Amino acid sequence: MTRVLTVEDSKLVRKLLLYSLETAGFEVALAVDGRDALKKAKQENFDLVITDINMPLMDGIELVSKLRSLPDYQSIPIVALTTDAGDEMKKVGRESGFTGWIVKPFTPEQLVTAINRVLS
Repeated sequence: MTRVLTVEDSKLVRKLLLYSLETAGFEVALAVDGRDALKKAKQENFDLVITDINMPLMDGIELVSKLRSLPDYQSIPIVALTTDAGDEMKKVGRESGFTGWIVKPFTPEQLVTAINRVLS
């Protein structure tokens, strides 16, 4: 089973991610911000990380940079989940190490399609 770490500071969006991903057959771990996610990533291995960009304490750009420095996370897919779909932010995201991009709001179908694309 594919293990997914989701990182989102909005409780409502976390619930939507959990429901959407578990319904699609993924095993899901939730983190509330970048610090929480980094701690969990160091304790367990995940096959995919989905993270918000704008979060308190540690944003998604800093998180992906720190994850990419860990041996177990150098090549796994890391997907941004954000309302910012601008070209400049996408450029920064790619340079930081993101594999893909999902724009909020999203449907469960869009989420699963995007995840399956980066996993294949």
